[in-house]
Amino acid sequence: MAFTMHSHSGQFCPGHAKDQLEDIIKHAISLGYTTMALTEHMPRTSLEDLYPEELDEPEASLAALAPRHEAYLKEAQRLQALYAPQISLIIGFEGEWIRTANESLIRELAAHPAIDYFIGSLHHVNGVPIDYDKDYYARALASAQPPLTNGNGTSTSTPISNSTPTPAPTNGTSRANGDVDVDPDPEPREESMYERYYDQQYEMLVALRPRIVGHFDLVRLMSADPARDVRRWPGVWARIERNLSFVASYGGWLECNSSALRKGLAEPYPCRPIAEKWLSLGGKFTLSDDSHGIAQLGTNYGRALDFLSSLDVTTLWTLRREPHQRNGTNGDTTEAGLTEVAVPVSKVRAVVSKWPL
Repeated sequence: MAFTMHSHSGQFCPGHAKDQLEDIIKHAISLGYTTMALTEHMPRTSLEDLYPEELDEPEASLAALAPRHEAYLKEAQRLQALYAPQISLIIGFEGEWIRTANESLIRELAAHPAIDYFIGSLHHVNGVPIDYDKDYYARALASAQPPLTNGNGTSTSTPISNSTPTPAPTNGTSRANGDVDVDPDPEPREESMYERYYDQQYEMLVALRPRIVGHFDLVRLMSADPARDVRRWPGVWARIERNLSFVASYGGWLECNSSALRKGLAEPYPCRPIAEKWLSLGGKFTLSDDSHGIAQLGTNYGRALDFLSSLDVTTLWTLRREPHQRNGTNGDTTEAGLTEVAVPVSKVRAVVSKWPL
């Protein structure tokens, strides 16, 4: 069996995804998927959170997001019923933790009766996107710099805390006078941003306790050295360990997200050191292609499975949606629920091995 717990469509994620949702589902069935989670991006509520392609008519772009989400839920429920004999469709969304104010919106969206779960994700540091393009990444990098440097000009590490961090300013500057120090060596600047990323991820984890944490180390995507071993940054690694321990404490899952591979990284999200630490905590992995259209369904699953096997992972986890049940005694109908399902890696590989290269 094959599955994904993270997917998008061009129908409800126009601008950076492709294809109609129903066509994507049909293709997933043809590939041998038995479970597919539909997780369109949640609607944003602020003009400052719009992306460049949405800025020609910003007010109209923003106004379209909430109705589009409602249309997504309606269509997802129709498709869930229509294709139930062929594939188990789980309805969710990707919760965007742009700032702490998003907590109430994510909780409101998650309370919808059609929603089975949501993915807890970060695509921003200090409100600035980190995975859109290099210009935005540079702005996020500048916003994360501490106000002081040590004697040799490198940034000082911020002490780790197990309490919810105080949000940093989101104006994209790092000095009181508004100037940004440009350091020809990006490493100390990126160390500061990684620390900020994992602090804000911790805010999200504590506030929401998401069932699945999306692309845990997305911050490395546009880094100057995505393959660096983050264990050499003590402050960053301490934050990663803190966050992983917290997810493990409430039974959350990490996704092995193969989209990192199609974006040119050498390893899926999360990278090997983080994956090894997660497994040492008894953590469970699910599998995601984070597809944004038909062409990306299952992309690099073979490589992702090889990566997991190299970590001695033999079992992946997914969810099965149990249908409504009617009590024969009193006629009451119970709500549909989710059941955790263990899937041997070998069974996923048996399906993936049949796909054309």
